[in-house]
Amino acid sequence: MQLKVGEKLRSTACTTEMIVVRAPGTDVDLRCGGHPVVPGADKDTKNELAADASGGTQTGKRYADDEIGIEILVTKAGQGNLAIGGAPLELKQAKALPSSD
Repeated sequence: MQLKVGEKLRSTACTTEMIVVRAPGTDVDLRCGGHPVVPGADKDTKNELAADASGGTQTGKRYADDEIGIEILVTKAGQGNLAIGGAPLELKQAKALPSSD
């Protein structure tokens, strides 16, 4: 699937909804709960949550893979975890600010 910055996506296996913050220039297999994500308006598909993909997502958190060049912002939490193919996306950590001393 070719992703675009600002595109709204949702899981077909749980309640997770997300927005693409940074997109790679190539096709990616973005999955949530073990199944491919779909555009936000497509609400017809419903799949079972895969047992090995049930780590969960958190509202307001960013998930990224710098090697691929993807960053996803979760707008609605769910039970499934985000992954590229079978490799889970990591929760992006905040950068430490310099001390003000």
